[in-house]
Amino acid sequence: MRIHLSSVFVDDQDKALRFYTDVLGFVKKADVPLGEHRWLTVVSPEDPDGTELVLEPEAHPAVKPYKTGLAADGVPATSFAVDDVFAEFDRLRALGVRFTQEPQDLGPVITAVLDDTCGNVIQIAQYT
Repeated sequence: MRIHLSSVFVDDQDKALRFYTDVLGFVKKADVPLGEHRWLTVVSPEDPDGTELVLEPEAHPAVKPYKTGLAADGVPATSFAVDDVFAEFDRLRALGVRFTQEPQDLGPVITAVLDDTCGNVIQIAQYT
């Protein structure tokens, strides 16, 4: 068994696609119209056949309170592995990304947390 899909709920699929591709560096994998919304996924360019991240519309009524609560408490919606948190922090900050937590060395992991502009905070992590 392996993870095939994971979702992050977004307030605007077009804005999310731009952020997750143009800023974070993922590549679009699927973009299938489904009425008002789309089946929209991105993948790592390093693993194009790997786990897909679904940019899921926040249409279900339970999603907005869930996202708002997580973001208010600073709880990341998901975590992305990076080779160097400090370098990625500098790269993303230069692109205008707002961080809610600067890099912190927590022993076996270094983390930072960013605002994805779509209603989520996202962690980046480097395992040492």
